Amino acid sequence: MVLTNDGILQARLTQPKSKSEKTYWVQVDGVPSDEDLEKLRRGVVLKDGPTLPAKVALMETPEVWERNPPVRFRANIPTTWLSITIIEGRNRQVRRMTANIGFPTLRLIRASMAGFEIGHLQPGEWVEIPTQHPALVK
Repeated sequence: MVLTNDGILQARLTQPKSKSEKTYWVQVDGVPSDEDLEKLRRGVVLKDGPTLPAKVALMETPEVWERNPPVRFRANIPTTWLSITIIEGRNRQVRRMTANIGFPTLRLIRASMAGFEIGHLQPGEWVEIPTQHPALVK
């Protein structure tokens, strides 16, 4: 989501100790209950240890680009979109978290990271961020 040659900024955005928030739009297979989502909010135990609590909310289907190939469609199993915000960044963490509660991820989009938002950008598009951007000034 962010391409930079500034090592200090890169570390501030990605290092776990920086605790920068990353928000993902996640399409899952099925319809999780409030109880299921509460598990993510409290943190789940993965093979590499427990996750920190996540911010989780149901969301409307976002207006995003078509996926190629398309997500599989099954008439008798609906899908649900979630907004999940984490401060960690383990390998495939969000996918493993949703699978842990029984709702596999079908599509995953990083919507924001440390104050930078995807907005209406499409694949291949980019925006140059001014050096005075609030996320850059610390």
